[in-house]
Amino acid sequence: MHQQTVVIGSRSGLHARPASLFVKAAARQPVKVTIAREGRDPVDARSMLAVLALAAPYGEAVVLSAEGDGARAAVKKLAELLAQDLDTAA
Repeated sequence: MHQQTVVIGSRSGLHARPASLFVKAAARQPVKVTIAREGRDPVDARSMLAVLALAAPYGEAVVLSAEGDGARAAVKKLAELLAQDLDTAA
């Protein structure tokens, strides 16, 4: 299993537009990726409702995890995305 901690870079946190962009990117990965806040169970990164329910604010660290072929690359790509301010991304 590959895991990486990343800090949410979007000023609005992981809500609406940032969550939508993240979920769409997660759905394109060849492996299932999960996302978790500290002290909470991981959720499927491909589920918009689950990601929104995390209510991860700006500056909060979350953990991305994946297993299988392509896990490292998938987690890295999604971590890079979350670190950006997705509210201003084109």
